[in-house]
Amino acid sequence: MINPQDRFWSKGQNYRGPSEKPTTETYCNVWDWDQLRMVKVKGTAKLFPPEEDRELSILARFADYLSPEVRAITVDDDGLLTGVSTDLEEDDTLFLAYIPFSLCESLDNCRTIQYSKLQELDRLGPCIELVSYENESRIPQKVVFKFNVLNKPLRMQMAWDELNILKSLPPHPNIIPFDRVVLEDQESRVIGFTTKYIPGGTLANSKIPFRFEWLQQLTQVVDFST
Repeated sequence: MINPQDRFWSKGQNYRGPSEKPTTETYCNVWDWDQLRMVKVKGTAKLFPPEEDRELSILARFADYLSPEVRAITVDDDGLLTGVSTDLEEDDTLFLAYIPFSLCESLDNCRTIQYSKLQELDRLGPCIELVSYENESRIPQKVVFKFNVLNKPLRMQMAWDELNILKSLPPHPNIIPFDRVVLEDQESRVIGFTTKYIPGGTLANSKIPFRFEWLQQLTQVVDFST
């Protein structure tokens, strides 16, 4: 399950006039990492001052009750819902052109899997899912699926670099092994990749004490990679 504090991300405030004027119409495009969609939150500059991202907590109150068809919501100056819209013109999600696998020479030797064959088990974080599938021997495999859904050059480059670096690393006991390239079903475009799943949580959990042996493992990986 995604940490509630990490579930929403805002692209900022957009003003149809002076931001200093309280009655200026304002909208904010908010990405929901749990539902993997963007919702436009509309109100006034009084409710959405610059850089405060109040739209995150506002959408959080309603997100789980909105139809998947809803593209925008309107709230009053108290943050109370006054309307919803299913108009596709309200959807500012940008098209993301994933690279066709046939053009990815660097991935020629990688095993692949169609996205439709993955069964989602949990959302571990933004763009990270725990999934399962059956391999060629029909043996269930539990893996982590990493992907990118935002059309931002830096994010796209980071996702591509991570995929290529991880699949190129030689085996090491302290490096999570690469599993497969994930392709969308219609045109076999590269939408992400899977890795072996190792249960136990992450260091983001402050209740997990940091062990000295983990530091040793990290330094061993650094020595190995250099």
